[in-house]
Amino acid sequence: MQRPEAWPRPHPGEGASATQAGGAAPPPRAAEPRFQEPSLYTIKAVFILDNDGRRLLAKYYDDTFPSMKEQMVFEKNVFNKTSRTESEIAFFGGMTIVYKSSTDLFLYVVGSSSENELMLMSVLACLFDSLSHILRKNVEKRWLLENMDGAFLVLDEIVDGGVILESDPQQVIQKVNFRTDDSGLTEQSVAQVLQSAKEQIKWSLLK
Repeated sequence: MQRPEAWPRPHPGEGASATQAGGAAPPPRAAEPRFQEPSLYTIKAVFILDNDGRRLLAKYYDDTFPSMKEQMVFEKNVFNKTSRTESEIAFFGGMTIVYKSSTDLFLYVVGSSSENELMLMSVLACLFDSLSHILRKNVEKRWLLENMDGAFLVLDEIVDGGVILESDPQQVIQKVNFRTDDSGLTEQSVAQVLQSAKEQIKWSLLK
């Protein structure tokens, strides 16, 4: 009589029989670590108000305040909260706000509540020092209005789409000067264009 073929024997540690025989079960497979994208310091908004809380310059980088009306209400509330204090930081509506006053201006940098306060302060300091340079140390409403194009260029070199690009004012000024030279604009020509536009508006209102 022909003997039946024997089933192949499991290797040590394989199958339930090995476990029953006292062999250790294979350790559970560790979960693969998730790849976490590097975080970037982000800015929600930068704005400059006069000493009455009116907007002079503003840029918003996300949809926290999607409409102009919501932005203006937010700016007014922030101004009311900060204009009579000597602090340089405020927490409002789940956001961290750093600010600085100069003569008749208030400069604000807004980040989320989780943003690094020192990084926000470095952006604010860079903005102020860069504006001080292009305004020849006259960081006040009159000179800001006459150099608004330069102010927007400064801001664009510091923050792009909410991402902080630069916090060194010397680097910002160099890049702004390069852009104005490259486009054929100078501080004097920009001021002349703005002055001409103001004169035209004034005469059109007088007619």
